[in-house]
Amino acid sequence: MSITDAIANDRTLLRRLVPSALKFARLNRHEIAGSLGDMGTFLPLLVGMAATNGLNFATALFFAGFFNIATGLTFSIPMAVQPMKAIAAIAITEGLSVNEIVAAGVTVSAVILFLGLTGLIGWLNRAIPKSVVRGVQLALGLSLLMKGLQMVASAGVFFGPDSYFVGAMAALVVLGLFFSNRVPAALVLFAAGIVLAIVKNPLVFDSLGVGLSLPGWAPPAWNDFIAAFPKAVLPQIPLTTLNSVIAVCALSADLFPGREASPRRVSVSVGLMNLIAAWFGGMPMCHGAGGLAGQYRFGARTNGSILFLGAAKIIIAIVFGASLMSLCKAFPASVLGVMLAFSGMELALVTRDQTERPAALIMLLTAGTCLALNNIAVGFLLGFALALLLRLKPFRAATNA
Repeated sequence: MSITDAIANDRTLLRRLVPSALKFARLNRHEIAGSLGDMGTFLPLLVGMAATNGLNFATALFFAGFFNIATGLTFSIPMAVQPMKAIAAIAITEGLSVNEIVAAGVTVSAVILFLGLTGLIGWLNRAIPKSVVRGVQLALGLSLLMKGLQMVASAGVFFGPDSYFVGAMAALVVLGLFFSNRVPAALVLFAAGIVLAIVKNPLVFDSLGVGLSLPGWAPPAWNDFIAAFPKAVLPQIPLTTLNSVIAVCALSADLFPGREASPRRVSVSVGLMNLIAAWFGGMPMCHGAGGLAGQYRFGARTNGSILFLGAAKIIIAIVFGASLMSLCKAFPASVLGVMLAFSGMELALVTRDQTERPAALIMLLTAGTCLALNNIAVGFLLGFALALLLRLKPFRAATNA
């Protein structure tokens, strides 16, 4: 065998060993900036559950990073890894225990994994009209926008390191760099937020400590599953199915034609995440249309951003652990709120393709119901019912008139 043949064989073997998604990976300032595009959702929910419910900050951060890397090796797009929002919101407002939180994540993931392995998720993806999916996306986008504005408003003061003025300046930075290919807005905001956190609390670095911190075995008990089911599992299942699988796949097709994610692959990914992490006290996680929109908005175009973010999270979790809690708490909510608001706008803007009257009507009813009742499942059911109704000839003729 010649040297040339040996080199060719080695390259063939390497391509087989390395996941195919890696050939799309890029790492530059835009990918790094884009990796921060979902921090407006990730940090508030993680810090909230750590502070309110006692979730281990280092463990949650470690597994978030671990699954960022697993996701980056699976998908060629910047697929976000987010907290399960319904579980996080209920946990914070109702004071769930850590074991109840992770038990809820396990149950939801088992359902999503079943849908993926049986192929039922593909059937759901084909059966649900695009206008209904767009309605869910519009509702989620507007929800993120409103949540971001509420975070800015929560500053409560006009001037200071976390204030209305800082929020307004952060918004101007995003708008000013909206079309910039050289200066990523998310990096500017993140760096500014760190500086403002130090100004806000100069002693924040005193609490930082370097030391090895690894996850420990902490499985939930059967009673935790029973307690979590009605409170956190039932609200999360429709949200995960629609937003973390169906809506994120629809958005991936819009943003990355030819590289879009399949519902079956995404549902299996979501299912496996929490079936692994939960036994160590990991935060319930999923993929999400809002996270993908946010990372795309701030510059991410490949899985390189996700691989970078995952490595950074793991290193930080192992080296600094829970001592980072004080720095996260000091990070200005007004800056995080602006990042979250613009991520929501990016998600809402993908719905502008529903220009025909019947599709727009279905989308608006779905989104309006989701927002008015604060219930994704009810909004979806009403939107789906209207879509079926408009397929009947008399209603279709009346709508098009």
